[in-house]
Amino acid sequence: MSLLRRQPPALLVLEDGTVYRGYAFAGSGEVFGEVVFNTGMTGYQEILTDPSYSGQIVTMTYPLIGNYGINPEDMESDGIYLEGFVIREYQSCPNNWRSIQTLKEFLESEGKLGVEGVDTRALTRRIRMEGAMRGAISTVTQDVDLLLKRVCAYPGLAGRDLVRSVTCEKPYYWKDGEPRPMERWEGKSPSGRLLVIVLDCGVKYNILRNLERLGCDILVLPATTTSREIFACDPDGVLLSNGPGDPAPLTYIVETVRRLVGKLPVFGICLGHQILGQALGGKTAKQKFGHHGINQPARNMNTGHIEITSQNHGFVVKPESLPADTEKTHINLNDNTLEGLRYPSLKAFSVQYHPEAAPGPHDAAYLFDQFIDLMKRKNS
Repeated sequence: MSLLRRQPPALLVLEDGTVYRGYAFAGSGEVFGEVVFNTGMTGYQEILTDPSYSGQIVTMTYPLIGNYGINPEDMESDGIYLEGFVIREYQSCPNNWRSIQTLKEFLESEGKLGVEGVDTRALTRRIRMEGAMRGAISTVTQDVDLLLKRVCAYPGLAGRDLVRSVTCEKPYYWKDGEPRPMERWEGKSPSGRLLVIVLDCGVKYNILRNLERLGCDILVLPATTTSREIFACDPDGVLLSNGPGDPAPLTYIVETVRRLVGKLPVFGICLGHQILGQALGGKTAKQKFGHHGINQPARNMNTGHIEITSQNHGFVVKPESLPADTEKTHINLNDNTLEGLRYPSLKAFSVQYHPEAAPGPHDAAYLFDQFIDLMKRKNS
């Protein structure tokens, strides 16, 4: 603890007035966000670079973080999107042959604040019992009342469109494991490979890696792209990506998807699942504390198999709001929330969790194969 005392003190305040103290091991300043916890024992780099965490302060429940450093292969986007990172104990000397920098160096290169020495068990229990809350971390002030006032003025996630802050500015190709600028639309590949349009609401790179592994050509488009622009590309299918925040304000994306379903195969992941649900007429709701981790059990209602899944969401589709002929394909076994839906006549399906994992198990990777089969049947 003597080492911690040589670091700048950091103050974490929740909107209910609960206070936690620690020390900044990376960066300094003051950040605001919805405070959530992630139960993964590994995968902190993928969590940091998942755009779905935009607007959130993430607490890791596993106590030792940073022990395998940072490497380029585990990036899930082009940078860090969460607001702040809270851990129990930082490991400053990583041991991993792939590591090129420490967690501290990575956070500071992206201008992000990392805090250690916090009682993360107490913080996790607070969120678990009371629900996700707005919060702030500050190395600027130790005045609790002042910081609490600032927290209460922070708008939170509900009702905000965070997708516009994480979607790509311009279309790009994904090729050979990395994004490539699209100088001009080159049309469909003469090789006859399936062309997938990925509507980027905050897409993780491993979704694109999975599609490329299965032999697809991939064109990533901004979330603001219209259905007319998508049809002009003559794709074989559309993937609705993961992304941050509340799905309810995303009416422009919902309207685009509403025009696509029934005409093109559609596969939604996480936020894409919520968007598809709304396009079919469903409603969404905020969860108490969300699902953030790599060990969530989901039952496949068609096979009866239990899949251990990677999840990161704070909102869900309300199953009772969907049309009666919508198939509910997956259910979360912890709280019975809807984890998957299918609308066969419209060639559309989605899951609330992350079949691409990274981090997490590969139990649900078969869903990408199902998407491929759906596109092939559309062309046969």
